[in-house]
Amino acid sequence: MRDDRKQFYIDFGLSGLARMIDAGWPAGTTVMDVVAAVADWGGGAYAPTLLEDALRVLESGLSPREVDILWCAASKRSYRPEFFGIDGRAWLRQVADVCAERIRQDDPSFKVAPVGSAPAASFADDVLAEVESIADALRRVEEHPHYMVPDVVRTLGRTVTDVDPDLGFRMLLRVLKAYQITVGEARLARYQTLGERLGYDECVVEDGGMAIGQEPVD
Repeated sequence: MRDDRKQFYIDFGLSGLARMIDAGWPAGTTVMDVVAAVADWGGGAYAPTLLEDALRVLESGLSPREVDILWCAASKRSYRPEFFGIDGRAWLRQVADVCAERIRQDDPSFKVAPVGSAPAASFADDVLAEVESIADALRRVEEHPHYMVPDVVRTLGRTVTDVDPDLGFRMLLRVLKAYQITVGEARLARYQTLGERLGYDECVVEDGGMAIGQEPVD
């Protein structure tokens, strides 16, 4: 599997952006300032991963509504594009533009090109199984009294099968962390194994944000 992600000791790409936006941003700055800061991490090393994730979603069949759902669930509705009169796809195009501009600071000749097939396509069944196995807990996000996001389970499944299993897995982890959904030790071990197979540093899976304990019995 890919070995270019081992350099990232925190979540990267679109899920890493969701992590930072969920954490909030200082007064006097905008959400696009946060995007630019994330793209600049590691001297610009994070910009290509964020651009790749944004382009994969934009090149997929996910509807603007599904992109909104994916983003709002991963960021616990900390930034809702629709509240500002912009749909999820238009928001991701802005993110992609910021990333491309950051890459051009180091490579003025850089041109955005289609990302092509997902390298992690063979992991779709493994990631989809993880989404389905915790679907009951994820549906609590769909009914959350303050941060409700509809159709989370279906949209995560669509992300895995129609966009990229790698991105789908990272967004699954991000939703679990954002909503503090309890994960048992056995499940966490599976996540860590799958993350290693996908080429992540171990801290991408568990960065201290996961609620680990006895999973509730429905």
